[in-house]
Amino acid sequence: MPEPFAEHLEAQASIILHPGSRYLRIGRPSDSVPHTVLHAIARKRRPGAQSYTDPFLVPQAKLEPEAVQELEECRLKVSHILQSSLMSDGSRRFATPPQQIAAYNKRIQPVREEDADPSPPWVYSDKEYVVGDEILSLHPNLEYNIHFPMVRGDLNTHHGLGGSISAVLADLETIWGHCISTILSVPLKDLKFYRAVLIIPDIYNRDHVKKLTHLLLNDLGFGGCFVLQDHVAATFGAGLGYACVVDVGDQKTSVSCVEDAISHPATRLRLEYGGGDVTQVLCWLLRKCGFPHPVQPSRKLDAMLLTKLKHQFCHVNLNECGPQEKTFSVHTPGEVPSSYTVQMGDEALLAPLSLFYPDLLRLTGPKAVVTQKPNPGDPDDPFDESYLRETSRRGGREAAEAMEVGGGEGGEGADEDIVVDDQPLPPPPSQVLPSSSTSVPSSSIRDSSSTFSTTDKLLSLEQAILTSIDRCQSDEMKRKMYSSILIVGGGAKFKSIGKWLQSRLALQIPVAYRPETIEVITRAKDMDPCMTAWKGAALMTCLEGSGELWIQQSEWAKHGVKVLREKCPFIW
Repeated sequence: MPEPFAEHLEAQASIILHPGSRYLRIGRPSDSVPHTVLHAIARKRRPGAQSYTDPFLVPQAKLEPEAVQELEECRLKVSHILQSSLMSDGSRRFATPPQQIAAYNKRIQPVREEDADPSPPWVYSDKEYVVGDEILSLHPNLEYNIHFPMVRGDLNTHHGLGGSISAVLADLETIWGHCISTILSVPLKDLKFYRAVLIIPDIYNRDHVKKLTHLLLNDLGFGGCFVLQDHVAATFGAGLGYACVVDVGDQKTSVSCVEDAISHPATRLRLEYGGGDVTQVLCWLLRKCGFPHPVQPSRKLDAMLLTKLKHQFCHVNLNECGPQEKTFSVHTPGEVPSSYTVQMGDEALLAPLSLFYPDLLRLTGPKAVVTQKPNPGDPDDPFDESYLRETSRRGGREAAEAMEVGGGEGGEGADEDIVVDDQPLPPPPSQVLPSSSTSVPSSSIRDSSSTFSTTDKLLSLEQAILTSIDRCQSDEMKRKMYSSILIVGGGAKFKSIGKWLQSRLALQIPVAYRPETIEVITRAKDMDPCMTAWKGAALMTCLEGSGELWIQQSEWAKHGVKVLREKCPFIW
């Protein structure tokens, strides 16, 4: 171990990065909470060059009239379910028609908050690039191209400007380097004295993980790194030995069963919807009830306003019914803030319930279910899974033949166990998933070496949980997972959503696997669910046995991807 690296093994010399489709969470293990930064970069456009901007909110799809009618029918269906539900005192709920609320809201005029300080002015920047939250204040007339390097939980490769894998990695290097030097005040030249902890999705692309490891160790120059799956980190953060982890992010929802720090590959599912899709459903519902402030989700400030309204107003509390008055403020750079007081009915419930009635999520286009494929082999790793599988089969056959020749028990290898790594693969998703179908997004780019498998099913949150747990190997494990369901991520932070999920699961769990209690944990240790995985990674860096998991610069330079297979705390 190099001396400078050995001298800085304390936790303070580690930096934890949890990159997401919308936000990057970054900090030292000693920080009580991570720094949360908009995970985007604005690059100055050259004169005459092509203009390009990634959306700040998952865009709405262009729907045919039949699809719009199906959306409306689904909205009415969920509204009728809410109206037939009972409140905690046993009385029946009632709902106010959107037309009545719209008639009220259309008369609302904004009130200027003269006593409030004016919002900070637009920023007129001439920097080559701008990173993070400062992008929101850039004047719209400035010529910058805006890129989000991750989308739907994966690297944002596409056919447009800045969509190549090298361009995406360059964006990540700039964003992460900028945050490390400005927010954490660590000079990039000193990163050889620091270690990086990279939190990756539970369903990961092996080629992308290799490139990100290279980025950390070679391009940014960290002295060492350690790669960790987000679901495993979440169980550490929540203090759980096992759980069915449900991570609802901004653009994807992932589910897997974790036991003893292992995320079982067969149980992993990723759904291509998240909190951003729920925000678009809320926008659609607000327009139906005469929302007085003109919003365009394609504009960055309106996208942020809609996200803020979702967090302020949405809930799954059946005790709230009828028109509710809600007040919110609008801040435009350089202008005096203005406020609105509007009425909202069941729109505040309908939007989050789209996670359980995913036909509403067709508003943002078709969705796919992604699962982890077996390792197809790696040309950079001569001792990959394919090699080990073939040699173990051959070794098993040779040992069996030797036993036959030696009379069954008298051969030289008679006392050794024969290990044959020839386990059957989990059933294909099409045999397990429910039948509600849609088409796989044609815009998704998946290279031929991808470690993903997609299927065109539209699953609700509880269907995804049921499907994931059903893929567990034993009945006992299924019962354990149903008894401990952990919700993390920022896409499902709605009041009482845990109770709603619990009641939905209670009706559908097979009797043979039903535990004594179904515990749905939405705020583990009273922590913001956005930070659970980051906090778990911080705890893991301080564990006594974690030293064996670090990959050093010299090891990566010498052995490359083989080190990942040997040192990653998950099945590579």
